[in-house]
Amino acid sequence: MIEIQVLSPDDWALWRELRLAALAEAPYAFGSTLADWTGSGDQEERWRIRLELSGSYNLIAHLDGVPVGMASGVPGEQPGHTELISMWVSPAGRGKGVAAALIEAVAAWSRTQGVPELRLMVADGNDAAIALYRRCGFKETGHVQPMPDGERGELEMALAL
Repeated sequence: MIEIQVLSPDDWALWRELRLAALAEAPYAFGSTLADWTGSGDQEERWRIRLELSGSYNLIAHLDGVPVGMASGVPGEQPGHTELISMWVSPAGRGKGVAAALIEAVAAWSRTQGVPELRLMVADGNDAAIALYRRCGFKETGHVQPMPDGERGELEMALAL
């Protein structure tokens, strides 16, 4: 059974555990790196601040009681949309509906924000994620921007709410 947990800053240790696992398992999928969040970057205050982002909606998915996925919704940079960020599902949770449950939870939250669209950025070449987002109703907008590493691009996709 999939259960979605809404996080507060007090859940920082759980968020940290999954975020570090995500950055280690799928470094190609994120603009941040494991090195950014370990060593001197691995501080409780920093993790709490991430979960306190203004207007954010931070989630963990549990599969049969085990945390296996994460996602966040945040206000868009421009009015009229929200953004899906920090999306990841562990290999143990893939193919079991966890990603779709996280996406639907963020989409439901987005609807409560009164915006007509949920957007995301996905690394070009992350074909499994692109296929997932398409199955969930997202469409490519045609906007591409460079990732922080400067070597890859990321595609924008949008879901009409």
